[in-house]
Amino acid sequence: MKRSGPLYTLFAGLALGLFMLSLNATTGEAGTPYGGAPAASPSATGVRPSKSASPAASPRESATTPPSPSPSKSAGPKTSYAGRTDDDSSAVSVSVRGDKAIAYFCDGRTKESWLKGNVEDDGSMKLSGKHGAKLEGRLANDRIRGTVEVDKKPYGFTARKAVKPSGLYRATTEVRGAEVDGGWIVLPGGRQVGIVRRDDEPSAAPPIDPETGTVTVDGEQLTARPVVP
Repeated sequence: MKRSGPLYTLFAGLALGLFMLSLNATTGEAGTPYGGAPAASPSATGVRPSKSASPAASPRESATTPPSPSPSKSAGPKTSYAGRTDDDSSAVSVSVRGDKAIAYFCDGRTKESWLKGNVEDDGSMKLSGKHGAKLEGRLANDRIRGTVEVDKKPYGFTARKAVKPSGLYRATTEVRGAEVDGGWIVLPGGRQVGIVRRDDEPSAAPPIDPETGTVTVDGEQLTARPVVP
């Protein structure tokens, strides 16, 4: 009877071992190694992460920066050119800024014309004015050589770069109820050629002070300012 004790203990151990094996088989879970191994990554398990789990684009990545505007070619300093027609009957002045130009033709008595247009990259220009007036020329070597046509009569001219106070001036205002529009060309050397229109009636312009632009028209002091395209 004393030998039955160890047998009972052996049978009890076997029964406990069978019980644990059946428990693992029922739950389907593998034992965890000592120390706790980390969970398997999604790539190891073959499970792809949901698209909703991807990080959202940052505001800097999603924001669209508008393109910067290109600088205007017409920006920049103004350069004036002034000279006489080939027959020495009239004066021509051209004010250029970037790719824009304004010109004035004047005989100092009754005939004048304001013209404007573009300057191409090669220096060529085609300007137009009222009543079919036109100017074609080319800027090169600090001078403009071309032809201006006013009242269907062409005039060849050469206008050289003008140093202030030489250049092109204009004053537009009202004097004693009359609309006054005056244009002046100050040539190198100081000679002036200009016309003032009073209610569209032309006459020779009084001289201006090139340093200040002041001029007296019909007893009123006006200011003629440099012409800028």
